[in-house]
Amino acid sequence: MIASLSRFFTNVVHRFLPDPLIFAILLSGAVFVAGLVFTSTTAGDLLLMWGDGFWNLLKFSMQMALVLVTGHALATASAMRSAMRKVASVANTPAQGVMLVTLVAAVASVINWGFGLVLGAMFAREVARRVPKSDYSLLIASAYIGFLTWHGGLSGSIPLMAASKDNIMEKTCGLIPISQTLGTGYNLFITLALIVSLPFLTRQMLKPADQVVEVDPQLLVEEPGTQRILGPGASLAERLEESRLLNLLVVLSAFAYMGLRFWQRGFVVDVDIVNLTFLAVGMLLHGTPMAYARAIGAAARGTASIMIQYPFYAGIQMMMDKSGLGGVITHAFIQVANKHTFHYLVFFSSALVNFAIPSGGGHWAVQGPFVIPAAQALGADLGKSAMAIAYGEAWMNMAQPFWALPALAIAGLGVRDIMGYCVTALLFSSVIFLVGLALF
Repeated sequence: MIASLSRFFTNVVHRFLPDPLIFAILLSGAVFVAGLVFTSTTAGDLLLMWGDGFWNLLKFSMQMALVLVTGHALATASAMRSAMRKVASVANTPAQGVMLVTLVAAVASVINWGFGLVLGAMFAREVARRVPKSDYSLLIASAYIGFLTWHGGLSGSIPLMAASKDNIMEKTCGLIPISQTLGTGYNLFITLALIVSLPFLTRQMLKPADQVVEVDPQLLVEEPGTQRILGPGASLAERLEESRLLNLLVVLSAFAYMGLRFWQRGFVVDVDIVNLTFLAVGMLLHGTPMAYARAIGAAARGTASIMIQYPFYAGIQMMMDKSGLGGVITHAFIQVANKHTFHYLVFFSSALVNFAIPSGGGHWAVQGPFVIPAAQALGADLGKSAMAIAYGEAWMNMAQPFWALPALAIAGLGVRDIMGYCVTALLFSSVIFLVGLALF
């Protein structure tokens, strides 16, 4: 049944889902029209909001581009390639390969969302190289499906923001410690249930062997080595470029900075720390500054989709926030809630808002001011209310191509190649999220 369902959704996606850039443009228009209909803002107001917000995610876009290129460069280091080959060798059949990729991506996403996105896609490519007759599209989809665990993990942005000083809701409800969000029984249940069940779910999506389309061998070609051997007549400039001592100095400085930061500010791992870690470890494994630069150059080709699409989502987010449309959507759900149904309605409202604001931090800014006061009025658990927003955002990522872009860039695939499988995972994983919210 699951295989038939995933094939059905794959066919639907191939027929109707446009390229992510077109999706972002159409979504911009839909939010613009919804703002006119459901809020008091004028067309001129919305146009100004869209234009003013268009460049608001420049920092975030650069961060995501660096997640992609530094993660890609790290994975192409010879030591990392060797490690991935050893782990990938555990799989001997396409079914085992799909399960292994899903498991690795889900566990890695619990550790850190950026790590999970990049490692999952790179590991899927390695499995495709080693396991004959693999369904490459399903392998990459499995890597992205593992991303479902991220908001219940160590880098979950909403629970971390809710526990941080000066966050937008501190004056309303005070801080919500992670013991009331990430450390709860329901979060442990949901996260572990996803890690255990998702590999079996993706295994069921396998096509019969005679229906698997053979992957283009060009997509699996390993990047050439980055090392350069200098001759005895090398110039001073060339020796500096390939200097292991200079390279080590940068690596040690990066780790010294991170150690000092954790000592003074607490152990908070954000996207900047992830990128610096990827950079430092990548430089260490590649050996020299220019060897690492060559690896970055090879990886940077995949950032085009991020550069062009993220500004559209910045404009959408500004319209949703400043027009009050995000609040209108959230309020429409929670005004019919009672103490027993509240968290489910928050979950689904967050999922709907995620189409326009596929960002955990953006969700908290837009939905927190409506959800938390309503939870206080109903006597609902504040930690679970925050996590309901987080889970809804993570869940609907399976139907929103925003976060798939880094993985697709690494894989060399398009969104239509994986989204049918992801929508299937969306349906089945909803049971885990809703049961977890109900049982604890």
